[in-house]
Amino acid sequence: MSSQPPCRVGTGVDVHAYAAEGSGRVLMLGCLEWPGERGTEGHSDGDVAAHAACNALLSAGGLGDLGAVFGTDRPELAGASGEHLLRHVLSLLSAAGWQVGNVAVQLVGNRPRVGPRRAEMEAAMSAALDGAAVSVTAATTDGLGFTGRGEGLAGIATALVHARGDD
Repeated sequence: MSSQPPCRVGTGVDVHAYAAEGSGRVLMLGCLEWPGERGTEGHSDGDVAAHAACNALLSAGGLGDLGAVFGTDRPELAGASGEHLLRHVLSLLSAAGWQVGNVAVQLVGNRPRVGPRRAEMEAAMSAALDGAAVSVTAATTDGLGFTGRGEGLAGIATALVHARGDD
């Protein structure tokens, strides 16, 4: 029998449509504000990177999903930031005896261009997870699907959690 603590992996997905032009919604992505970019619709801030990461972490910890934990029936969460949601998920994981190993997030959409702010996104999401490693990548869909038509953004994430040690 291995002396390694048990590990679990989870996958998460989140999608949000772009808000109507002139709606005043600001794009929040990877726990950052993106001035000049069209915002997304959502009960909270519509941050597909943070939300996909939350779903992956909750899945890895066996704690349900974003809808079960942060349902749209909770008015106090209206407009909640992705950072707030990540911090709350981290506290749930900790209470259940899990520690975040790492999170990898893939963003799917034509805009915004992630490359120039990738390191900033990774740092912001990592800070919300008490320094856990976060990597962010992005892809377009060559014009296919709702993301390719510029109707919204999608995020896909994978997370690794492991049992907290007593050290």
